[in-house]
Amino acid sequence: MYDVVIVGAGPVGLECAIRSKRAGLNVIVLEKGVVCNSLVGYPYQMEFFSTPELLEIGDYPFTCFGYKPTREEALDYYRRVAKQCQLDIYLRTVVLGYERLIDQSLHVHTDKGAFTAKNVIIATGFFDFPNMLGVPGESLGHVSHYFQDAHPYAGLNCVVIGAKNSAAKAALQLYRHGASVTLLVRGNEISSKVKYWIRPDLLNRIEDGSIGCVYNASVESITRDAVSYTTNGVVTSLRADAVFALTGYLPDYSLLRSFDVECDEEGTPMLSSTFCSTNPGVYLAGTVCGGRRTSTWFIENGRQHAEFILNDIVG
Repeated sequence: MYDVVIVGAGPVGLECAIRSKRAGLNVIVLEKGVVCNSLVGYPYQMEFFSTPELLEIGDYPFTCFGYKPTREEALDYYRRVAKQCQLDIYLRTVVLGYERLIDQSLHVHTDKGAFTAKNVIIATGFFDFPNMLGVPGESLGHVSHYFQDAHPYAGLNCVVIGAKNSAAKAALQLYRHGASVTLLVRGNEISSKVKYWIRPDLLNRIEDGSIGCVYNASVESITRDAVSYTTNGVVTSLRADAVFALTGYLPDYSLLRSFDVECDEEGTPMLSSTFCSTNPGVYLAGTVCGGRRTSTWFIENGRQHAEFILNDIVG
């Protein structure tokens, strides 16, 4: 019998595990991939928007070479902290659901067996589940909902779908590595939520013609060498050797449903002030708490959820 089972070994899940262990609780972490699995999918050498002290967990100092840490530095930091704290983490373990036992404990089922606990904390984030376009051809091999490295696309025609930070940074990197880039934007402008030092750079590249951009574009279909989109009722085909559909991400709603976590009409999990769900003993922590509002919680403020949750668990 564990006091706490944590689903997800990202920064927030690790913070919850550290606090649980320091509170004297018997805790285990279940992770379907590797430690900080979402960060592994970030672009190579990506620089975080936040300074290192805002990303720290367990009160362990996060030092980095520059003013802001890179993806590689963050992965190294979180891996070292998990090892230092001797956290009990089951990697490559997929959580399938649970059942409530007679004593009200939670019997958590995975593809590697079952674990019983008094409480469950779901800290799975949202990066593993792209917001799909739902158009023909989206599953083709040259279409990706993630962007990691620009070099392989030098000299190719690339279409980037989206208008927020991920799309903006991908378009700029592809352009600077020799790709021919066109942005397809559903709205009539580049999102105002794009970081203040990235947005002007992108707008200037669009204005001088270095990066193509089509506003009010609705993607209709994707083929092996083209993207068809509609603007003002007119269908246009655009050559594409590679397509990056960077249209955002969603929480794992199937996992939330499997734990009987209720959401409101907008898909936001219904939580108490201590981040307990409508299912007693099942808590949510980190970015998954925001539902479709993926800009609500980050590592910086999501790590603070651990304090509220553990205070509630230990009374």
